Amino acid sequence: MNLFGKVTRASLYLVAAFGTAFAQASENMPGGPALYQLNFPAPATKIMQEIHWLHWMMLVICAVIFVGVFGVMFYSILKHRKSLGHKSASFHESTTVEIIWTVIPLLIVIGMALPATKTVVAMKDTTNSDITIKTTGYQWKWGYDYIKGEGEGISFLSTLSTSREAINNLAPKSNTYLMEVDNEMVVPVGKKIRLITTANDVIHAWTIPAFGVKQDAIPGFVRDTWFRAETIGTFRGQCSELCGAQHAFMPIVVRVVSQEDYTKWVEEKKKEMGGAGEDPSKVYTMDEQKERGAKVYAANCAACHQPNGKGAGTFPALDGSKVVLGPKAGQYNILLNGKGAMPKWAGVIPDGDIAAVMTYTRNSWGNKSGEITQTQEIITARVGK
Repeated sequence: MNLFGKVTRASLYLVAAFGTAFAQASENMPGGPALYQLNFPAPATKIMQEIHWLHWMMLVICAVIFVGVFGVMFYSILKHRKSLGHKSASFHESTTVEIIWTVIPLLIVIGMALPATKTVVAMKDTTNSDITIKTTGYQWKWGYDYIKGEGEGISFLSTLSTSREAINNLAPKSNTYLMEVDNEMVVPVGKKIRLITTANDVIHAWTIPAFGVKQDAIPGFVRDTWFRAETIGTFRGQCSELCGAQHAFMPIVVRVVSQEDYTKWVEEKKKEMGGAGEDPSKVYTMDEQKERGAKVYAANCAACHQPNGKGAGTFPALDGSKVVLGPKAGQYNILLNGKGAMPKWAGVIPDGDIAAVMTYTRNSWGNKSGEITQTQEIITARVGK
Protein backbone atom coordinates (compact mmCIF):
# COMPACT_ATOMS: atom_id res chain seq x y z
CA MET A 1 0.00 0.00 0.00
CA ASN A 2 1.43 3.40 -0.99
CA LEU A 3 1.78 6.38 1.35
CA PHE A 4 -1.44 7.99 0.11
CA GLY A 5 -3.41 4.83 0.78
CA LYS A 6 -1.99 4.50 4.28
CA VAL A 7 -2.84 8.13 5.11
CA THR A 8 -6.36 7.73 3.72
CA ARG A 9 -6.94 4.55 5.69
CA ALA A 10 -5.62 6.14 8.89
CA SER A 11 -7.87 9.15 8.34
CA LEU A 12 -10.91 6.92 7.91
CA TYR A 13 -10.08 5.08 11.15
CA LEU A 14 -9.71 8.44 12.94
CA VAL A 15 -13.04 9.71 11.63
CA ALA A 16 -14.72 6.44 12.61
CA ALA A 17 -13.25 6.64 16.10
CA PHE A 18 -14.44 10.21 16.60
CA GLY A 19 -17.85 9.28 15.21
CA THR A 20 -18.17 6.36 17.63
CA ALA A 21 -17.10 8.51 20.59
CA PHE A 22 -19.55 11.24 19.57
CA ALA A 23 -22.39 8.73 19.23
CA GLN A 24 -21.67 7.36 22.71
CA ALA A 25 -21.40 10.81 24.30
CA SER A 26 -24.45 12.32 22.60
CA GLU A 27 -28.00 11.11 23.01
CA ASN A 28 -31.48 12.51 23.34
CA MET A 29 -32.25 14.10 26.67
CA PRO A 30 -35.34 12.54 28.34
CA GLY A 31 -37.97 15.27 28.35
CA GLY A 32 -35.54 17.77 26.84
CA PRO A 33 -33.91 18.59 23.50
CA ALA A 34 -33.16 15.79 21.06
CA LEU A 35 -29.99 15.15 19.11
CA TYR A 36 -29.99 17.07 15.79
CA GLN A 37 -33.38 18.57 16.67
CA LEU A 38 -34.55 21.16 14.12
CA ASN A 39 -38.21 21.51 15.03
CA PHE A 40 -40.07 22.27 18.24
CA PRO A 41 -40.15 19.44 20.81
CA ALA A 42 -43.02 16.98 20.70
CA PRO A 43 -46.08 18.75 22.15
CA ALA A 44 -47.36 17.65 25.56
CA THR A 45 -50.30 20.10 25.66
CA LYS A 46 -53.03 21.15 23.23
CA ILE A 47 -51.67 24.68 23.23
CA MET A 48 -48.30 23.39 22.03
CA GLN A 49 -50.08 21.34 19.35
CA GLU A 50 -51.71 24.55 18.10
CA ILE A 51 -48.32 26.32 18.18
CA HIS A 52 -46.89 23.48 16.07
CA TRP A 53 -49.69 23.85 13.53
CA LEU A 54 -49.32 27.65 13.42
CA HIS A 55 -45.57 27.31 12.95
CA TRP A 56 -45.94 25.10 9.88
CA MET A 57 -48.86 27.11 8.49
CA MET A 58 -46.85 30.36 8.71
CA LEU A 59 -43.79 28.65 7.22
CA VAL A 60 -45.75 27.32 4.24
CA ILE A 61 -47.43 30.68 3.59
CA CYS A 62 -44.09 32.53 3.79
CA ALA A 63 -42.45 29.95 1.52
CA VAL A 64 -45.22 30.28 -1.09
CA ILE A 65 -44.97 34.08 -0.99
CA PHE A 66 -41.17 33.88 -1.27
CA VAL A 67 -41.28 31.54 -4.27
CA GLY A 68 -44.06 33.51 -5.96
CA VAL A 69 -42.56 36.97 -5.55
CA PHE A 70 -38.98 36.03 -6.36
CA GLY A 71 -40.10 33.70 -9.14
CA VAL A 72 -41.95 36.52 -10.91
CA MET A 73 -39.06 38.91 -10.26
CA PHE A 74 -36.36 36.62 -11.67
CA TYR A 75 -38.59 35.60 -14.60
CA SER A 76 -39.11 39.25 -15.48
CA ILE A 77 -35.38 40.01 -15.20
CA LEU A 78 -34.36 37.07 -17.41
CA LYS A 79 -37.10 37.20 -20.06
CA HIS A 80 -37.42 40.96 -20.44
CA ARG A 81 -33.82 42.07 -20.31
CA LYS A 82 -32.42 44.62 -22.75
CA SER A 83 -30.09 42.13 -24.43
CA LEU A 84 -33.13 40.29 -25.84
CA GLY A 85 -34.43 43.48 -27.40
CA HIS A 86 -37.02 44.39 -24.78
CA LYS A 87 -37.69 48.02 -24.00
CA SER A 88 -38.98 49.30 -20.67
CA ALA A 89 -42.61 50.37 -20.59
CA SER A 90 -43.56 53.84 -19.52
CA PHE A 91 -46.70 54.12 -17.42
CA HIS A 92 -47.81 56.21 -14.47
CA GLU A 93 -50.05 53.97 -12.36
CA SER A 94 -52.49 51.08 -12.44
CA THR A 95 -55.44 51.24 -10.07
CA THR A 96 -56.20 47.58 -10.63
CA VAL A 97 -52.67 46.46 -9.71
CA GLU A 98 -52.62 48.67 -6.62
CA ILE A 99 -55.95 47.23 -5.42
CA ILE A 100 -54.71 43.67 -6.02
CA TRP A 101 -51.42 44.12 -4.16
CA THR A 102 -53.27 45.75 -1.25
CA VAL A 103 -56.22 43.36 -0.92
CA ILE A 104 -54.34 40.07 -1.34
CA PRO A 105 -51.72 40.79 1.39
CA LEU A 106 -54.51 42.05 3.67
CA LEU A 107 -56.40 38.77 3.23
CA ILE A 108 -53.21 36.81 3.87
CA VAL A 109 -52.50 38.74 7.07
CA ILE A 110 -56.09 38.25 8.29
CA GLY A 111 -55.86 34.53 7.47
CA MET A 112 -52.68 34.30 9.55
CA ALA A 113 -53.89 36.51 12.40
CA LEU A 114 -57.20 34.82 13.15
CA PRO A 115 -55.89 31.37 14.23
CA ALA A 116 -52.86 32.97 15.92
CA THR A 117 -55.07 35.32 17.94
CA LYS A 118 -57.30 32.43 18.95
CA THR A 119 -54.30 30.55 20.31
CA VAL A 120 -52.85 33.60 22.10
CA VAL A 121 -56.21 34.29 23.79
CA ALA A 122 -56.41 30.64 24.89
CA MET A 123 -52.87 30.89 26.31
CA LYS A 124 -53.97 33.76 28.55
CA ASP A 125 -57.17 32.12 29.84
CA THR A 126 -56.16 31.04 33.35
CA THR A 127 -59.71 30.68 34.68
CA ASN A 128 -61.15 27.45 36.12
CA SER A 129 -57.77 26.04 37.06
CA ASP A 130 -57.53 22.89 39.18
CA ILE A 131 -54.24 23.76 40.89
CA THR A 132 -52.50 27.12 41.33
CA ILE A 133 -48.74 27.25 41.87
CA LYS A 134 -46.77 30.39 42.65
CA THR A 135 -43.39 30.29 40.90
CA THR A 136 -40.66 32.59 42.18
CA GLY A 137 -37.36 33.07 40.39
CA TYR A 138 -34.17 33.47 42.43
CA GLN A 139 -30.54 33.67 41.38
CA TRP A 140 -30.28 30.78 40.57
CA LYS A 141 -33.13 28.52 41.57
CA TRP A 142 -36.92 28.35 41.52
CA GLY A 143 -39.30 28.46 44.46
CA TYR A 144 -42.66 26.70 44.20
CA ASP A 145 -45.65 27.38 46.46
CA TYR A 146 -48.81 25.34 45.90
CA ILE A 147 -51.45 27.88 46.92
CA LYS A 148 -54.72 26.40 45.65
CA GLY A 149 -56.09 22.95 44.93
CA GLU A 150 -54.75 19.58 45.96
CA GLY A 151 -51.32 20.09 47.45
CA GLU A 152 -52.15 23.49 48.93
CA GLY A 153 -49.51 24.48 51.48
CA ILE A 154 -46.60 22.64 49.84
CA SER A 155 -43.52 24.82 49.34
CA PHE A 156 -40.00 23.96 48.23
CA LEU A 157 -36.97 25.23 46.33
CA SER A 158 -35.77 23.61 43.11
CA THR A 159 -32.03 23.84 42.47
CA LEU A 160 -29.65 22.49 39.86
CA SER A 161 -28.43 19.04 40.92
CA THR A 162 -25.58 18.65 38.42
CA SER A 163 -22.39 18.30 40.43
CA ARG A 164 -19.67 20.94 40.37
CA GLU A 165 -17.23 18.19 39.39
CA ALA A 166 -19.23 17.53 36.21
CA ILE A 167 -19.51 21.26 35.45
CA ASN A 168 -15.73 21.63 35.86
CA ASN A 169 -15.09 18.56 33.64
CA LEU A 170 -13.79 16.55 36.60
CA ALA A 171 -16.56 13.94 36.41
CA PRO A 172 -18.66 12.33 33.65
CA LYS A 173 -21.67 14.30 32.38
CA SER A 174 -25.09 12.65 32.41
CA ASN A 175 -27.58 12.89 29.55
CA THR A 176 -29.52 15.45 31.61
CA TYR A 177 -26.46 17.66 32.19
CA LEU A 178 -27.50 21.13 33.50
CA MET A 179 -31.16 20.15 33.07
CA GLU A 180 -31.67 18.23 36.32
CA VAL A 181 -32.87 19.45 39.71
CA ASP A 182 -33.08 18.20 43.28
CA ASN A 183 -36.82 18.95 43.64
CA GLU A 184 -39.05 18.61 40.59
CA MET A 185 -42.39 20.34 40.23
CA VAL A 186 -44.98 17.55 40.28
CA VAL A 187 -48.45 17.91 38.71
CA PRO A 188 -51.25 15.50 37.80
CA VAL A 189 -51.93 14.64 34.17
CA GLY A 190 -55.01 16.18 32.56
CA LYS A 191 -55.43 18.94 35.17
CA LYS A 192 -55.31 22.66 34.43
CA ILE A 193 -52.32 24.14 36.27
CA ARG A 194 -52.24 27.90 36.75
CA LEU A 195 -48.78 29.38 37.28
CA ILE A 196 -48.33 32.71 39.02
CA THR A 197 -44.83 34.00 38.28
CA THR A 198 -42.73 36.62 40.03
CA ALA A 199 -39.07 37.07 40.97
CA ASN A 200 -37.06 37.98 44.02
CA ASP A 201 -34.10 39.76 42.40
CA VAL A 202 -33.85 40.13 38.61
CA ILE A 203 -36.04 39.19 35.65
CA HIS A 204 -36.32 35.45 35.04
CA ALA A 205 -38.55 33.45 32.68
CA TRP A 206 -40.25 30.12 33.40
CA THR A 207 -40.14 28.04 30.23
CA ILE A 208 -41.09 24.49 29.28
CA PRO A 209 -41.00 24.17 25.46
CA ALA A 210 -43.07 20.96 25.35
CA PHE A 211 -45.91 22.80 27.16
CA GLY A 212 -45.77 25.89 24.97
CA VAL A 213 -45.19 27.98 28.10
CA LYS A 214 -42.78 30.92 28.44
CA GLN A 215 -43.70 33.47 31.09
CA ASP A 216 -41.46 36.20 32.46
CA ALA A 217 -41.00 36.40 36.23
CA ILE A 218 -40.46 40.07 37.11
CA PRO A 219 -39.59 41.48 40.56
CA GLY A 220 -42.50 43.45 41.97
CA PHE A 221 -44.96 42.16 39.35
CA VAL A 222 -47.27 39.15 39.24
CA ARG A 223 -47.88 37.43 35.89
CA ASP A 224 -49.75 34.22 35.21
CA THR A 225 -50.03 31.49 32.61
CA TRP A 226 -51.29 27.89 32.52
CA PHE A 227 -50.83 24.45 31.04
CA ARG A 228 -52.61 21.11 31.00
CA ALA A 229 -50.25 18.21 30.32
CA GLU A 230 -51.84 15.48 28.22
CA THR A 231 -49.15 12.85 28.73
CA ILE A 232 -47.33 11.39 31.73
CA GLY A 233 -43.59 11.99 31.78
CA THR A 234 -40.78 14.35 32.74
CA PHE A 235 -40.40 17.62 30.86
CA ARG A 236 -37.45 20.00 31.01
CA GLY A 237 -36.78 23.67 30.37
CA GLN A 238 -34.59 26.52 31.54
CA CYS A 239 -34.80 30.14 32.61
CA SER A 240 -35.10 32.03 29.33
CA GLU A 241 -33.84 35.41 30.47
CA LEU A 242 -30.22 36.44 30.93
CA CYS A 243 -30.49 36.62 34.70
CA GLY A 244 -26.83 36.67 35.69
CA ALA A 245 -23.44 35.01 35.40
CA GLN A 246 -24.83 31.53 36.18
CA HIS A 247 -27.93 31.86 34.00
CA ALA A 248 -27.29 28.42 32.47
CA PHE A 249 -27.53 26.80 35.92
CA MET A 250 -31.25 27.48 36.43
CA PRO A 251 -33.15 24.52 34.95
CA ILE A 252 -36.85 23.71 35.27
CA VAL A 253 -38.14 20.16 35.55
CA VAL A 254 -41.82 19.21 35.69
CA ARG A 255 -42.86 15.64 36.41
CA VAL A 256 -46.37 14.79 35.21
CA VAL A 257 -47.89 11.82 37.03
CA SER A 258 -51.24 10.06 37.33
CA GLN A 259 -53.83 11.39 39.76
CA GLU A 260 -53.17 8.51 42.14
CA ASP A 261 -49.41 9.07 42.12
CA TYR A 262 -49.94 12.81 42.59
CA THR A 263 -52.07 12.22 45.69
CA LYS A 264 -49.32 9.98 47.10
CA TRP A 265 -46.70 12.64 46.34
CA VAL A 266 -48.76 15.31 48.12
CA GLU A 267 -49.06 13.13 51.22
CA GLU A 268 -45.33 12.34 51.25
CA LYS A 269 -44.35 15.97 50.65
CA LYS A 270 -46.52 17.23 53.49
CA LYS A 271 -45.06 14.64 55.83
CA GLU A 272 -41.56 15.70 54.77
CA MET A 273 -42.38 19.37 55.34
CA GLY A 274 -43.88 18.56 58.72
CA GLY A 275 -40.66 16.93 59.77
CA ALA A 276 -42.27 13.50 60.08
CA GLY A 277 -39.76 10.85 61.03
CA GLU A 278 -37.50 13.31 62.85
CA ASP A 279 -37.74 13.92 66.57
CA PRO A 280 -37.49 17.72 67.03
CA SER A 281 -36.20 17.21 70.56
CA LYS A 282 -33.27 15.05 69.43
CA VAL A 283 -29.85 16.50 70.26
CA TYR A 284 -27.24 16.11 67.51
CA THR A 285 -23.48 16.18 67.81
CA MET A 286 -21.33 18.70 65.99
CA ASP A 287 -20.12 16.12 63.46
CA GLU A 288 -23.69 14.96 62.71
CA GLN A 289 -24.96 18.48 62.13
CA LYS A 290 -21.96 19.48 60.02
CA GLU A 291 -22.26 16.39 57.82
CA ARG A 292 -25.96 17.02 57.25
CA GLY A 293 -25.44 20.76 56.90
CA ALA A 294 -22.80 20.30 54.21
CA LYS A 295 -25.36 18.53 52.01
CA VAL A 296 -28.00 21.19 52.62
CA TYR A 297 -25.47 23.93 51.88
CA ALA A 298 -24.35 22.28 48.61
CA ALA A 299 -27.96 21.99 47.43
CA ASN A 300 -29.27 25.39 48.48
CA CYS A 301 -26.44 27.84 49.20
CA ALA A 302 -23.30 27.00 47.23
CA ALA A 303 -24.59 28.41 43.93
CA CYS A 304 -24.68 31.92 45.42
CA HIS A 305 -22.25 31.95 48.34
CA GLN A 306 -19.79 29.57 46.62
CA PRO A 307 -18.70 26.15 47.98
CA ASN A 308 -15.80 27.81 49.81
CA GLY A 309 -18.07 30.38 51.47
CA LYS A 310 -16.31 33.31 49.80
CA GLY A 311 -19.42 34.75 48.15
CA ALA A 312 -19.71 36.24 44.66
CA GLY A 313 -20.99 39.54 43.31
CA THR A 314 -23.91 40.79 45.39
CA PHE A 315 -23.87 37.63 47.49
CA PRO A 316 -21.81 38.19 50.65
CA ALA A 317 -19.11 35.87 51.90
CA LEU A 318 -20.09 33.60 54.79
CA ASP A 319 -16.50 32.91 55.75
CA GLY A 320 -15.83 35.50 58.44
CA SER A 321 -19.34 36.96 58.15
CA LYS A 322 -20.49 39.13 61.07
CA VAL A 323 -23.99 37.67 60.64
CA VAL A 324 -22.83 34.05 60.72
CA LEU A 325 -20.44 34.62 63.62
CA GLY A 326 -22.72 37.05 65.44
CA PRO A 327 -25.76 36.35 67.66
CA LYS A 328 -27.89 33.46 66.49
CA ALA A 329 -30.99 35.65 66.36
CA GLY A 330 -29.63 37.56 63.37
CA GLN A 331 -28.95 34.42 61.35
CA TYR A 332 -32.29 32.92 62.42
CA ASN A 333 -34.07 35.95 60.99
CA ILE A 334 -32.34 35.82 57.60
CA LEU A 335 -32.68 32.06 57.17
CA LEU A 336 -36.35 32.00 58.14
CA ASN A 337 -37.58 35.24 56.54
CA GLY A 338 -35.06 35.88 53.78
CA LYS A 339 -33.39 39.16 52.92
CA GLY A 340 -32.80 40.76 49.52
CA ALA A 341 -31.88 37.99 47.06
CA MET A 342 -31.89 35.46 49.89
CA PRO A 343 -35.17 33.49 49.84
CA LYS A 344 -37.04 32.63 53.00
CA TRP A 345 -36.62 29.07 54.16
CA ALA A 346 -39.35 28.87 56.79
CA GLY A 347 -41.85 26.32 55.54
CA VAL A 348 -39.73 25.62 52.46
CA ILE A 349 -37.10 23.24 53.82
CA PRO A 350 -37.38 21.23 57.06
CA ASP A 351 -36.47 22.87 60.36
CA GLY A 352 -33.82 20.21 60.92
CA ASP A 353 -32.08 21.12 57.65
CA ILE A 354 -32.03 24.79 58.64
CA ALA A 355 -30.49 23.91 61.99
CA ALA A 356 -27.89 21.72 60.29
CA VAL A 357 -26.84 24.29 57.68
CA MET A 358 -26.66 26.96 60.39
CA THR A 359 -24.30 24.74 62.37
CA TYR A 360 -22.27 24.04 59.24
CA THR A 361 -21.81 27.70 58.27
CA ARG A 362 -20.86 28.70 61.82
CA ASN A 363 -18.19 26.02 62.00
CA SER A 364 -16.70 25.75 58.49
CA TRP A 365 -13.88 27.42 56.57
CA GLY A 366 -12.41 30.02 58.93
CA ASN A 367 -15.53 30.10 61.12
CA LYS A 368 -14.94 28.32 64.44
CA SER A 369 -17.84 29.37 66.68
CA GLY A 370 -18.07 25.94 68.31
CA GLU A 371 -21.87 26.39 68.54
CA ILE A 372 -24.33 23.65 67.59
CA THR A 373 -27.84 24.63 66.47
CA GLN A 374 -30.55 22.07 67.22
CA THR A 375 -33.89 21.57 65.46
CA GLN A 376 -35.89 22.74 68.46
CA GLU A 377 -34.14 26.12 68.35
CA ILE A 378 -35.35 26.69 64.79
CA ILE A 379 -38.88 25.67 65.71
CA THR A 380 -38.87 28.08 68.61
CA ALA A 381 -37.51 30.92 66.43
CA ARG A 382 -40.02 30.19 63.66
CA VAL A 383 -43.08 29.97 65.88
CA GLY A 384 -42.06 33.03 67.83
CA LYS A 385 -41.03 35.17 64.85
